Amino acid sequence: MFNFIKKITSEKPESPQQQAERDSAVDKVLLGYEVDGISIATMVMGLEREGGQLTLDLRLPQDSSPETIQQELGQLLQPHGINTIHMNVRLPAAAKGAGSSLPKQMPKTTDAMAQQAKSSAQPDTNSEPPITKAAPTQASLTPHPRIRHIIVVASGKGGVGKSTTTVNIALALQKLGNRVGVLDADIYGPSMPTMLGVAEVKPQLENDQFVPVDAHGMAMLSIGSLLDGDNTPVAWRGPKATGALMQLYNQTNWPQLDYLVIDMPPGTGDIQLTLAQRIPVTGAVIVTTPQHIALLDAQKGVEMFNKTNIPVLGVVENMALHTCSNCNHTEAIFGAGGGEFIAEQYQVPLLGQLPLASGIRAQVDKGVPSVLADDEFAPYYLSIAKNIEANINKFAKPADGKRIF
Repeated sequence: MFNFIKKITSEKPESPQQQAERDSAVDKVLLGYEVDGISIATMVMGLEREGGQLTLDLRLPQDSSPETIQQELGQLLQPHGINTIHMNVRLPAAAKGAGSSLPKQMPKTTDAMAQQAKSSAQPDTNSEPPITKAAPTQASLTPHPRIRHIIVVASGKGGVGKSTTTVNIALALQKLGNRVGVLDADIYGPSMPTMLGVAEVKPQLENDQFVPVDAHGMAMLSIGSLLDGDNTPVAWRGPKATGALMQLYNQTNWPQLDYLVIDMPPGTGDIQLTLAQRIPVTGAVIVTTPQHIALLDAQKGVEMFNKTNIPVLGVVENMALHTCSNCNHTEAIFGAGGGEFIAEQYQVPLLGQLPLASGIRAQVDKGVPSVLADDEFAPYYLSIAKNIEANINKFAKPADGKRIF
């Protein structure tokens, strides 16, 4: 899987309009095709198209039929110029003695096979109606065997200091005596490696598993740790991005952790929905500024977590006050009371208010965040971490010691 990521991160975007339209059509087919009621797009670990050939790396349910899936996808994709499908399939571990779960190389789908699938797919009035299965919910997800709590730090929009808050909260939780890991889920704009001063460190591979980067005693992994350089863009469509997120989570040998803190991308899109359906989250922390526009988007973030049954642990109001370094005059540049308003509206705690200060920005730019530097702003983040710890246990998910990756 590592080699596959390296390959697709270095490919150049295709420019012809016809190729772009074909790519869009392929994405729509994958998003609409379901296995046991779940979109196959959420099972895509990797995708590559070259001319009329499509290569898919898939993690399928144990009882699925890869041959049938391949034939049906061949039928659906043939009108869009895909004549050959290569499928590398990884199934969950089978019961003892039931055979191997290693990736299987599927045969090619030819035009004749696609035509045969089309013929066999004619409606049968005597057949039973298809069995449908609802999308997974948080309650149905099995907790990670080595991670006690998973906390996502999110915002409805960019530019509110979410990543800076994430890295300092993680370091503050560690300073309180916890074993902490950080997962950078911002696939398109990864910043954790730079903020933690480990931008040049690449994760190792052991037995097809990533070994997290050691960042000041925290286990950290980011798509940014796998890219060739800081200016390498991640120009991926939704299925690729969500597949990369699940690969970083599932194929990483996380150590025993009290907290895995996940830095989310802005918005409420594919990555957020995939995470809500496939990663057992203890709770979410919402970061906002007092600005009216930021509050509107933060409310959307809270509503999304409510709809996906992820508890909101509280709200952090960033950039609340600015104190002039020359005259010590304090001013609420982005407004006042925004965090308190959302906290009261949704009946969740206001975990803390952070100042608008150049020192906080300067420290993460150097790769030494405020909590690590133990500067004048560190107590703000320690207070937030203590507030998180005070309420986290009531949201904890029961551990499952039987799960083995």
